[in-house]
Amino acid sequence: MPSMYDGAIQALIDAFAKLPGIGPKGAQRIAFHLLNVDESDAQELARSIIDMREKVRFCDVCGNVCENSPCPICADPRRDHTTICVVQEPKDVMSIERTHEYRGVYHVLGGAINPMANVGPQDLNIVSLVRRIQDAEKDDNAEPIQEIILALNPDIEGEATTTYLSRLLSPVGIEITRLASGLPVGGDLEYADEVTLGRALAGRRAVG
Repeated sequence: MPSMYDGAIQALIDAFAKLPGIGPKGAQRIAFHLLNVDESDAQELARSIIDMREKVRFCDVCGNVCENSPCPICADPRRDHTTICVVQEPKDVMSIERTHEYRGVYHVLGGAINPMANVGPQDLNIVSLVRRIQDAEKDDNAEPIQEIILALNPDIEGEATTTYLSRLLSPVGIEITRLASGLPVGGDLEYADEVTLGRALAGRRAVG
């Protein structure tokens, strides 16, 4: 869509159009909506964005988003720290938490292996996962990791990453499982309902 407006309004439309899932027309609607809201609401939105950029970071342990590291899940002694659920993105953590079926901890890869997008294993938080397993083994005050759950999206990239991780981690001697069937092939965890995802988690199976 060619530029139709001058100055700040067009700059805002262009900024929104860069966001995932928002096309030029959607960006235009949002921009004009903000033009008509109370100034206090617009300022609150702007402050929220700035605060998020300034305060939110990634957990040093699991890679999830948080304001203080370690994140609340990693810091919770009531969680089962011997079980790690590996997911692609921070949003997947919340998807699984909503099922109320899982009490272990997480590890966020930050994506999936995708050669077409030049994303390889070295671009993901895989080294930190291996180190985390090794550190738990060496720590006399911590229980060793007993299970790794590979909860990646059931698409081509997720399957490739699951295969890579299962081969990488199998020599360690830890039980490697993956979510059970029930999730649609090509879908995202983010869009799975709580019942389907909960059943897939409860019925996870060994990899290999």
